Amino acid sequence: MSDKIDYGNLMHRAMRGLIQEVLTGIAKDGLPGEHHFFITFDTMHPDVEIADWLSDRYPGEMTVVIQHWFDNLNVTDEGFTITLNFGDNPETLYVPYDSIKTFVDPSVEFGLRFESQPEAEVTEIPEAPMDEMVEPEVDAPEGRKEAEVVSLDQFRK
Repeated sequence: MSDKIDYGNLMHRAMRGLIQEVLTGIAKDGLPGEHHFFITFDTMHPDVEIADWLSDRYPGEMTVVIQHWFDNLNVTDEGFTITLNFGDNPETLYVPYDSIKTFVDPSVEFGLRFESQPEAEVTEIPEAPMDEMVEPEVDAPEGRKEAEVVSLDQFRK
């Protein structure tokens, strides 16, 4: 038994549980209102499963947008699987919660950042003006919107 409470890891586990609960609701009922998510994850995490061409294009980290079109969202205790459309190419991704670096819902200016240091804290991402948020606007087949990979660097200090 340790002589210290590991608040950083406890906080990370709680916030990943929050993400799991949100995604479970989305898988069941869909996205309510204007809610949408930017999720940045570590593409080099050993349990991440993405197409080779995506890991080649985004070695290190990748941000996906869950907004207009997604399919096959399956949420588990360890992570989630989702199919997103990249251009005309639907791809299935598996993202473990431990690989997530940021989770942002710009519709309500909510965000979480997971730091990699052992004593890391989960912090709220600084507010960014809504006109700086990236909105995917590329038409995909059958009126679907395309998933877009974006960088959240503009929102970081």
